This record gives sequence, C-alpha cells and structure tokens, in this order.
Amino acid sequence: MSTLMEDDIKRWTAKRKTALVLDIIQGKTTISEASRAFDLSPSEVEQWVDDGKRGMENALRTKPLEVKEQYEKQLRELQEASRVRHLDHYCSPMRPDQAI
Repeated sequence: MSTLMEDDIKRWTAKRKTALVLDIIQGKTTISEASRAFDLSPSEVEQWVDDGKRGMENALRTKPLEVKEQYEKQLRELQEASRVRHLDHYCSPMRPDQAI
C-alpha cells in the first residue's frame, strides 16, 4: 500500500483517505484487504471510494458543481429513491401469504 499509510493510524485525515482510495482505484489493494489491514468496515471504505469517484467526476466537469449543489443533488436522488421504494412497498399487490 501507499507510503502515506502508517501501521497505527489513529485519525483518518482526508490525505490518508485519498491515498487509500487511490491505491484501491489503481488496483494496488482491494477494499477487503484495506478493511482488514486498517481495521475498518468494508462499507466505510466503499463509501470513501464512492465519495472519491463523485469528487473526481465533479472536478473533471466543464462547470463543476459547488459543494452545496452536490449535496442538494444527492439529497434529491436519495429522496426520489426512497419515494419509489415506499410506493413499491405500499402499492404492490398483496400476496395470499400476506393476508391479514
């Protein structure tokens, strides 16, 4: 893994997270290997990778979104996904084994 990684990391700074995410993207390590090596949950590391990819995508746009716009867009997408799941759950036909 990257030379920025110490054996006993007490605080994950943005610089350390970036180094780890780059190692994962470049194929130098995997999410599971990093999770085990640094005693992190795989979902936490996956979130860092996803955040890093979103940040890279925004940085490479012709007109990058402001941070507030990014969060508002992400919030709208999550609210829409939640609304769809809610509708699917309550509007789906009831199966016979679900009868009251």
